[in-house]
Amino acid sequence: MKNPKLASYNDNVKHQQDELALSYLPAVKAMAYRLKERLPSFIDTVDLVSIGAEELVKLARRYDKNLNDSFWGYSKKRVYGSMLDYLRSLDIVSRSNRKLIKAIDNVVQKHLNEFEEEPTDEYLSKVLEEDISKIREARVAANIYLLMPLNEQITMLDDEIIDVVEKEELIEMTRDALSSLGEREQLIIQLYYFEELNLKEISSILNITQSRISQIHKSVIKKIQEKVRVDG
Repeated sequence: MKNPKLASYNDNVKHQQDELALSYLPAVKAMAYRLKERLPSFIDTVDLVSIGAEELVKLARRYDKNLNDSFWGYSKKRVYGSMLDYLRSLDIVSRSNRKLIKAIDNVVQKHLNEFEEEPTDEYLSKVLEEDISKIREARVAANIYLLMPLNEQITMLDDEIIDVVEKEELIEMTRDALSSLGEREQLIIQLYYFEELNLKEISSILNITQSRISQIHKSVIKKIQEKVRVDG
């Protein structure tokens, strides 16, 4: 037979945990909307909020205020991580033709250097002799993988690197490579990953086009990949 006092105590604790999670739901919503600004239109903000809220409740059940004096400080990275896990689960990058993504990047870079603007999907389709629907799918995939941690991006489109170094070594090599970048490149990486600004905001700060920022970002990834191959 259950102890009614114990059952009442457990219900009270659970209620307090749920209240704690509920009090930070606006922060989860703000995080989801902020993340959505950097995602393709087909990603639903409601899904991101739902994933984040579910993780928040789980964290509230495990939270010990004696070990962590700030619940949101304890939860923020984990909630954000759950949203990234959801994006990974969509498996868009692996379903896309990785060679096509690289080919698109090369054509876009050449077009930017010549005309200072990104080519249209129609132009890419014609130059690469590829169906426009595949062009669009590949570009969506590329936009999503740009949100992942740098060390993941380096391997995501370059499987060979996985066999060269271990994860811990890759993270260290990434740090070393970043320190060797130019000032503008470092600033773009800082604003995008650590300040979590979107391309439009970075464009306003640095007074360069979003397309150019995107290409600088991709060139940074390639530089890190090259350094890993040499050092690995």
